[in-house]
Amino acid sequence: MKHAVIVAHPSVQSFTSSMASSYRETGLAAGHDVIYRDLYRINFDPCLLESELPWSKSPALRDDVIAEREVLKDADVFALFYPLWLNAPPAILKGYLERVFGMGFAYQRKGSGNAPMLKGKRLISFTNSGAPTEWVIQSGAWQAMRTLFDGHLAAVCGLEVVDHIHFGSVVPGIRADSVHADMAKVAKTFEKHFAATKDVTGAT
Repeated sequence: MKHAVIVAHPSVQSFTSSMASSYRETGLAAGHDVIYRDLYRINFDPCLLESELPWSKSPALRDDVIAEREVLKDADVFALFYPLWLNAPPAILKGYLERVFGMGFAYQRKGSGNAPMLKGKRLISFTNSGAPTEWVIQSGAWQAMRTLFDGHLAAVCGLEVVDHIHFGSVVPGIRADSVHADMAKVAKTFEKHFAATKDVTGAT
């Protein structure tokens, strides 16, 4: 099984990056194939140009999108790792999804609407916030994110939503033992959902 770990945080020392590293290491140790896409480190441009719109006069994909689609084309699982800023995903992640998971890769025209192209593939998300999880839920941000970001993305692309784990009260200077405990939770979540399949052939 092949996992595409997509990370959206400007610091490699961040809590978000630590959780993503735990997922990657657990997957590799279990014999899975893991590709790691650190959006800030690859300097991904989140800005969608007019020329990239499917209905523009001369639609054309830029080279970075073509390259990303090639990297992701045979992934079985898309694992998103990001913080909540203004109670929403970072702009670089939304731009990545708008540009890479667009027409011709994640969905295609069919009649008067669109048809998903990623059926059979899965989506799992790990997020964090400075606010306590209870506040994120009470504020409505949790339901909005699950509905508009997880659910809508999955429906348009044909993905199966496997899980969404959120870590609240993540603040600068968080204790190392707390970080390690949360990394262990990421590892256990991976094992819970993916331990039965070790490679792309489905062998166990």
